[in-house]
Amino acid sequence: MLEEPHIRRARVDEAGLLTDLVLRAKAHWGYDDAFIEACREELTVQPRRIETGELWVVEAEGRPTGVLEVLLEDRHAEVFLCFVDPSAMGRGIGRVLWTKAEEIARRAGLDVIGVDSDPYAEGFYRTMGAVRVGEAPSGSIPGRMLPRLVKQLD
Repeated sequence: MLEEPHIRRARVDEAGLLTDLVLRAKAHWGYDDAFIEACREELTVQPRRIETGELWVVEAEGRPTGVLEVLLEDRHAEVFLCFVDPSAMGRGIGRVLWTKAEEIARRAGLDVIGVDSDPYAEGFYRTMGAVRVGEAPSGSIPGRMLPRLVKQLD
């Protein structure tokens, strides 16, 4: 029987392991090595952001299976990292991460959560109630535009 996933704060000593998870999850969608390398700097989990920010890990089967980073902005929360290990996709890990993102936003008194989504993840965010409001430039690939989604929280 599969263990229920649980969410916890990331630990500084996990930064490398979590970066590997994020890059594996990104590569799952068929991006080539050059593309992943171009994204590496932006998608690297930063120890200082683990210490000072909202960086969370979903753990299942005794190992990290999902990563979430939420940036709290002036009037809204921004999902910066939301990745599920390919071996754990389809098991509800993404929903656990998104639910935590909403909780973080509400706790901060914010009522809007946004995300610049990978095109392959747009359907997931729509399922979570986000609506596409336009496009945003990629932070890694010059000229690439990403779906911009937001969700108004109750």
